[in-house]
Amino acid sequence: MAAAAAPGALGTLQASRARLVAACCAPPVPGWRLHRSLAGARVSPAMWARGWAPAADGAALRRGYSSEVKSEDELRVRYLEEENRGIVVLGINRAYAKNSFSKNLVKMFSKAVDALKSDKKVRTVIVRSEVPGIFCAGADLKERVKMNPSEVGPFVSKIRAVINEMGGTQRLPRAIGMSLAKELIFSARVLDGQEAKAVGLVSHVLEQNQEGDAAYRKALDLAREFLPQGPVAMRVAKLAINQGMEVDLVTGLAIEEACYAQTIPTKDRLEGLLAFKEKRSPRYKGE
Repeated sequence: MAAAAAPGALGTLQASRARLVAACCAPPVPGWRLHRSLAGARVSPAMWARGWAPAADGAALRRGYSSEVKSEDELRVRYLEEENRGIVVLGINRAYAKNSFSKNLVKMFSKAVDALKSDKKVRTVIVRSEVPGIFCAGADLKERVKMNPSEVGPFVSKIRAVINEMGGTQRLPRAIGMSLAKELIFSARVLDGQEAKAVGLVSHVLEQNQEGDAAYRKALDLAREFLPQGPVAMRVAKLAINQGMEVDLVTGLAIEEACYAQTIPTKDRLEGLLAFKEKRSPRYKGE
């Protein structure tokens, strides 16, 4: 069984039956900011999935099962082409450490995300495991035990800056309610895919296929649905949703208005109106 999560969903599924924890959104627009009275936590793009890894020469796809991986191979970045152009896949490949986050992996993620945020051609990012049966075991505790106490806080902050699905004591109650969040956190309970879907942590639970990449295929299908949409509208919609969820409704509506105002002078908005008038599909450029 494989599981896929909705945009903005969060959770930790460690059972082998649930192989995906996902949060999906388009990359933010560089330089776009809300007024400081409306601004909240930074939102980073990510969609969690697992599936296939590219061969070293890029000519074919293969599984990344090796337990002996060079540090530079722990995160693989692949830009998809043809009908999938605009989708970027980040593959985690730390089999020997169950894909746990080390200092090096966090550094590589940070570098990759910073590059993707400034690339206007990137529309959706899929983060996936290249290790069978494992998505991510969290922080690398073997490495953390060697850290000085003064290093731990900055390390956790760096992870949160790259993967904005941390902060479970705050995000989980907002997603599933305070009582159930306390129950899961206090008990450290492990959920399978069906249980996670039942409480709203993931959106899709799939029968695993022979290749073992059902969750990745679902993530790819979702990413393809996002590609034709206007990138400007998607970016401000993502910002409005994420920032608005942290405030009251009145403030949330003000955030929405501020975000919409940023689309008014864009070429994409005019293209959308023209395409509707001419009864054709719009050709958005992200401008």
